[in-house]
Amino acid sequence: MRVSGALKSIAVSLAKIANDIRWLGSGPRFGLGELELPAVQPGSSIMPGKVNPVIAEALIQVCAQVIGNDAAITLGGLHGHFELNAMQPLIARNLLEQVRLLARAGRLFAEKLVSGLAACREAIEARVGRSLSLATALVPEIGYERAAAIARRAADEGRTVEEIALEEKVLSPTRLREVLDPAKPSLNGGRSGWCPAPELRYHPALFTEPRCASAVEGSANNTGSYSASHRRSWQGTTTTL
Repeated sequence: MRVSGALKSIAVSLAKIANDIRWLGSGPRFGLGELELPAVQPGSSIMPGKVNPVIAEALIQVCAQVIGNDAAITLGGLHGHFELNAMQPLIARNLLEQVRLLARAGRLFAEKLVSGLAACREAIEARVGRSLSLATALVPEIGYERAAAIARRAADEGRTVEEIALEEKVLSPTRLREVLDPAKPSLNGGRSGWCPAPELRYHPALFTEPRCASAVEGSANNTGSYSASHRRSWQGTTTTL
């Protein structure tokens, strides 16, 4: 039971990964189009030029079979009576098939798909540049309310956060480009430290790891955005903001 359950967990994870890759590779023009999948077939039978995610779909089907096998193995264990289990052949057969299918499909997935994946950088950069979430980086600089207003206006007018922020002159152009740089590390990266909303600045979850707490402390001290009198303590960790 434990081995089959572990194999099922692996199958669930692999199916999730394969599905994400399949969706990120959809397109190239009307889908997400953030990943370029290697072509392992001549193409779609009804859409010339389309690359079908056949390897990802094959792995998903294998994962579905492995999860089904686990259900059968569970029922096999359920029907053991006293010291005898007449369903051991079913358990053994399904368990061995789980191992064989995952080993083969995983190897195929790595060799035929993952090794040939390429990021569509132009599409990714275009979407990142138009993302309203960039307004989050403005919070330590101009406050949550003003950053939220910029994001709302950008959404209403179909423009970028940077365009609205430049127009409203909330920061100098040089500082604004630095703050809105999408490559800037996030809070968990250990160097940035901005949070998405005021109520999250002191959220206990942000201070469960020392590196997160030091990241916020270091960022606050560097930017001077927070008062030194604001101190919060959770789980024995006191951080000056």
